[in-house]
Amino acid sequence: MELSDYISEFLKYLEYQRQFSPMTVVTYSKSLGKFISFLKETKQDLNYRSFNKMNIKSFVWELRINQELSTASISEHLAALKSFGKYLVRNSVFTANPAAQVPMPKKSKRLVSFLSQKDLDHSKFPELVDPTPKQIRTRFLLELIYGSGLRISECIQLLWRHIDVQQKTVRVHGKGNKERIVPITDCLLKYMEMYRQCQMEEGLFPEPNTLVFAVDEKKALNVSTLRRNIQSLLREIGWEGKASPHVLRHSFATHLLENGAEIMSVKEMLGHERISTTQVYTHVTAEKLREAFKKTHPRA
Repeated sequence: MELSDYISEFLKYLEYQRQFSPMTVVTYSKSLGKFISFLKETKQDLNYRSFNKMNIKSFVWELRINQELSTASISEHLAALKSFGKYLVRNSVFTANPAAQVPMPKKSKRLVSFLSQKDLDHSKFPELVDPTPKQIRTRFLLELIYGSGLRISECIQLLWRHIDVQQKTVRVHGKGNKERIVPITDCLLKYMEMYRQCQMEEGLFPEPNTLVFAVDEKKALNVSTLRRNIQSLLREIGWEGKASPHVLRHSFATHLLENGAEIMSVKEMLGHERISTTQVYTHVTAEKLREAFKKTHPRA
């Protein structure tokens, strides 16, 4: 079998047996496709034996030196290759994973970007007067991400039945198809009703098993469109830093901790597998405390 055939089988395995989210399968597909393109450009054979340690290390070098990708992007591509290698070992193609001994690039330690509580105060978001469907949708999206801590990829997959109005919760299917239940805000309920009304006026009828953010009954809105909507909204309120849905999710976690939430509760709401992933936000709040200490303590 050619390497591309094994990759196709691997992606089917992720989707149907492991039940990974569509977004994760697409991410793995892009990374492995990038590796195949690298093999073609370097005139390597495209059989399964080309998936070897030397070619993988050369691929990582190409990403770092010539393509100048970030450490996070390189890690994402390499993680896909490592997972694919495990699959090949499991299916007796190799006795050892060729990618296992290729080290992950070291991540630089940096504080996450987030908006302050003042930046996201209600006064920054006045009542909409004669709003457009886009404005309503963006406010609704804001409440899902900042109000409940959802990833943009989780918003895209959301079905109407996942939102429980009575319990004021949303059921989220996160990474690895892991499910969690998160509280929702009163603001979300308000904009949700406005958004549903807009959809009905446009000929879309929200049913329990239909997508919340949809172009039609079967097709989801493009994730890039929703990212641009959030970016535009943050610029409108005067935010000059990095403007993205993930910055809002960072802000959600940071503000919970600043206001006394327990880190384990925040971990569950974010859908993190490991507590170490959530602990980055404790570093953020600790840094803010140090800054306040230096500015205000007479002996600092």
